[in-house]
Amino acid sequence: MMKPLLSGMILALASVLVFSSCASSDMPEQNVQPTLQPITEIEQPNPDPREGLRGGLFDYEEAIWNLNLLSATPPPEDFLGSWATDLAFKDNYIIQGNYNGFVVWDMTDPSNPEVVVDFLCPASQSDVSVYENLLFVSGEGLGGRLDCGTEGVRETVSADRLRGIRIFDISDIENPEYISNVQTCRGSHTHSVLKDPNDNENIYVYISGSAPVRPEEELPGCSSAFPDEDPESALFRIEVIKVPLANPEEAHIANSPRIFEGLTAPPTHGPAPEELAQIERQREAGRYVANYGGSPRVVNDRLVAAFLEQIVEERGGSGEPTEADSSALRDRLDEMYGEFMDERLAARGRGQDVGPNQCHDITLYPEIGLAGGACEGYGLLLDISNPVNPVRIDAVADSNFAYWHSATFNNDGTTVLFTDEWGGGTQPKCRETDPYEWGANAIYSIGPDGQMEFQSYFKMPAVQTSAENCVAHNGSMIPVPNRDIMVQSWYQGGINVFDFTDPKNPIEIAFHDRGPINPDRMEVGGSWSIYWYNGYLVNSEIARGLDIFELVPSDFLTQNEIDAANTVVLEYKNAQGQPKYEWPTTFALARAYTDQLERDRELNMRTIQMIRNGLNEAESTNGSGKARVLNTVASSVANSAASSSNSGKVMELARIIRDLGAAS
Repeated sequence: MMKPLLSGMILALASVLVFSSCASSDMPEQNVQPTLQPITEIEQPNPDPREGLRGGLFDYEEAIWNLNLLSATPPPEDFLGSWATDLAFKDNYIIQGNYNGFVVWDMTDPSNPEVVVDFLCPASQSDVSVYENLLFVSGEGLGGRLDCGTEGVRETVSADRLRGIRIFDISDIENPEYISNVQTCRGSHTHSVLKDPNDNENIYVYISGSAPVRPEEELPGCSSAFPDEDPESALFRIEVIKVPLANPEEAHIANSPRIFEGLTAPPTHGPAPEELAQIERQREAGRYVANYGGSPRVVNDRLVAAFLEQIVEERGGSGEPTEADSSALRDRLDEMYGEFMDERLAARGRGQDVGPNQCHDITLYPEIGLAGGACEGYGLLLDISNPVNPVRIDAVADSNFAYWHSATFNNDGTTVLFTDEWGGGTQPKCRETDPYEWGANAIYSIGPDGQMEFQSYFKMPAVQTSAENCVAHNGSMIPVPNRDIMVQSWYQGGINVFDFTDPKNPIEIAFHDRGPINPDRMEVGGSWSIYWYNGYLVNSEIARGLDIFELVPSDFLTQNEIDAANTVVLEYKNAQGQPKYEWPTTFALARAYTDQLERDRELNMRTIQMIRNGLNEAESTNGSGKARVLNTVASSVANSAASSSNSGKVMELARIIRDLGAAS
């Protein structure tokens, strides 16, 4: 028999629920006022505390808003002064790539991460990914060695050179074992690991290599001719490596799909106002300035010397060039520089009339069968349902973008965000005069037919100095349920968190920034990448090591939403392999939905308060009474859906509460 007190509580709660769901929408709220504001109405910090920070490598000023910095740990000795790159995660370990190799950190205590491996194995740029007991490391530059030696490779053609993917066995992650490699014609600038949901015997690695094609004498079959001249050309394709999990040493290139066919040269923009002003100052100082592709460019001294030498030879002279030779060069500079650049671009598979010949990053989202390719001058949407044969669905270009760098999907795959690494990540692109749309993110909706439609731009809004390389770079989604929230790096623009649930109106909600590495001149540093992993935001700082942050509640994000996000637990995570977040049924999830219904004014406050009271009562009730309370609340929530401006979300909340009751 039900206890009288519990019976009375349930009857009272039920009467409140029925009353609130049936009440007229124009009845007074009896002083129950919302405590959460719509995020569009919340003021941003003004003045912005990121502007004017004092610089220094480890002695700097910093600004932080709506985040908690748990730790900031410098790199190990052999990696100090070398650039840190991308991150991968396995269990409680962080694997951080570096131009000197890779570092494995134990993050069991995020306030004091410990280095357990500093594996010296130089390569450019050592991007990392994991799957089960395998670690993959990219190598693209000319100095990487098969034996991981530090002496580099000096010869033009060498059997010692590594350009491609290294494979390590990390069954004992504190003692990685180098077991194999796969060489590719253009090396691996980045790579992406794909676990096909329908294939448990193999994994696939998509290779993005943007360097010049290596000599055939070094790797047979490598051709830099255009595909119409050589169907086996290494240009205008990516590589798909198949890795048998039982025998990873047998990894091999399974296909080289040409996903760029039919694309023409994308639209571009010229120099920024500050660059134009600098060019004019250098022109006035006597430097040689050529016009190429519709934009002025300062020609470097070495190339000027080569052009002058050519002019001297053409007139049959010898020795130092004369004033007449210099005058002739100025007359012919556009022509000579244009021929030089056309030849150079053609050698790399580029040109004035062709589209991209390689991707920079490819983000794989196997649970929805899609990939986002950030491919130099285009953003691509790919069908990866057959992992060996990706097929291009759509391609978008934008004159505001200089270099399409990386892609991130929202959780349900209806939106994709591309980043623009204007200036290659080594130049200051967040100065006061730099256009907001350049070096930013571009957000696209994805239609039912796979066509992408532009929605808006988003860029880190604080003005940065000319001593700070600042531009859009790598980040990931944070699993706040029912919201599209991303954390992102901006090199020396720091890191920030923003909400793009409304893709037409992205809003910054948190940030952290430090002063420049060197306040007197440009030195590369800052955040290479930052990713959410099992409740923490982990930041790879190029020069300063590793940072670990956590979200804190704010006007933009409640503790309930943070708690719900932190119920998502991953076994591993890769930079360019996007997982589909799924939330267990918890009280935190129900409360997060309730907070969102209040924030967005999608349910009246009496019903909101009733739901919160009911959840609190249920959580403190034991036995069968908990289920009865939750089922009563769920029924009333479902009854209130018709009066809500978001009935679908209200019905989802009712389901969550009902499932909580069933689990009681």
